[in-house]
Amino acid sequence: MFKENLFKSIAKLGLKPIQIVVLSFIAIITMGAFLLLLPHSRKPGIDLSIINALFTAASATCVTGLTVTNISSTFTLFGQLVILALIQIGGLGLMTMVGFFSIILRNMSLNESLVMRDTLNYETLDKIGHMLVSIFLITFTIEIIGAISLYLFWIGDFVSVKKTLYFSVFHSVSAFCNAGLSLFQNSFTNYSKSSVFNLIITSLIILGGLGFIVITDIIKVIKLKLGKKPARLKVHTKLVLITSIILIISGTLILFFVENGNLSSAYSAKERLMVSFFQSVTARTAGFNTINVCGLANVSCLILMILMFIGASPGSTGGGIKTSTFGIAIVSLRSFIQGQQRIEIFKRTLPRRSLNKVFGIIFVSAIFITVCTVILLLTEKASFMDILFEEISAFGTVGLSKGITPNLTTSGKLVIIITMLTGRIGPLTMVLALARKRRKAIYTYPEEEVIIG
Repeated sequence: MFKENLFKSIAKLGLKPIQIVVLSFIAIITMGAFLLLLPHSRKPGIDLSIINALFTAASATCVTGLTVTNISSTFTLFGQLVILALIQIGGLGLMTMVGFFSIILRNMSLNESLVMRDTLNYETLDKIGHMLVSIFLITFTIEIIGAISLYLFWIGDFVSVKKTLYFSVFHSVSAFCNAGLSLFQNSFTNYSKSSVFNLIITSLIILGGLGFIVITDIIKVIKLKLGKKPARLKVHTKLVLITSIILIISGTLILFFVENGNLSSAYSAKERLMVSFFQSVTARTAGFNTINVCGLANVSCLILMILMFIGASPGSTGGGIKTSTFGIAIVSLRSFIQGQQRIEIFKRTLPRRSLNKVFGIIFVSAIFITVCTVILLLTEKASFMDILFEEISAFGTVGLSKGITPNLTTSGKLVIIITMLTGRIGPLTMVLALARKRRKAIYTYPEEEVIIG
């Protein structure tokens, strides 16, 4: 009854589905900040300002990982569970949660289905329900496997079984949702040399960053292949997988050779490769770190910023402009250089509207980051590199920082909060949510060439 009244009230406001998604994230961030301000959420003697509570709630909901306070020393178990709930809701998307319970009640309206389509980047409405159920099953299955793996790894490391189990669940959810929030003071620096631990966390990050559409497509193809039926991966899936692999490998190799001098004394060649691999994976929206980011060379920071800007894949728990956007941009550039009239990939032709959307996302993202960086340069006392790194990290919902997050001014924190929200929802989605409805023109002007280049 409450849900029906809620959607009726929203319908009366005449809001677009995209606007409902934005407002849903704002609502859950506000609610999360309120819960974190409760006395039961904070440890005795710990003071938490409204802006810091809002920042923490936004970082958790937008699965970013930037923190102004230490989670384990600031918040009680209740406060940490609030943060964990925000991470899970933010990873799935609040409207996904509402849609799931709508399916259970078997009364999802057309408006709700439209919201689901925009949230999940899903083109058709008839299978939204099936997609939502798949998302929940995939999410909790992977998170449970991740928690069990971490529990087995941490057995004997903590004072009690309960603490081991709690740490395992928290970090499994945080890793799969690409949140980057950790209960350890120095993230995962104590486990930088553990191959098993690195493999568990990076696997969770990669699976969370691929996107539910990709994972379900892979599962579908495997089932058909096992049943001896013809099957092929979608173009979207192939593009995401190839782009992700290239980014991870290239990032790993560049970091391995650039940081050779910084890591050579403390790590073997195998360990350096593992550290480089972890940072290459985590920079694509997770935000955990196994080495001190402040000590990285400028070239490494630039590579990490590029990876953070690209981010994860559509329909995933991560942010950034997305791997498919970057992949289409590269394919389009190749087509332009070769003088091709059409954009072709995997023996398929991409529609022109896809290219328009790609460059719209890249252009809007670049402008947004530039404007926010200028504001931060005016409000914060930090170097240009540190501020730009922080801004791109927030936009990509990554959580890596050069150490300036706790020292941000109130204005700076508000800018980063807005950046995290924009990065999680998507820059183009945010623009469309703020834009007024435009009437379709019934006329066209004559074409005329403009000299370019």
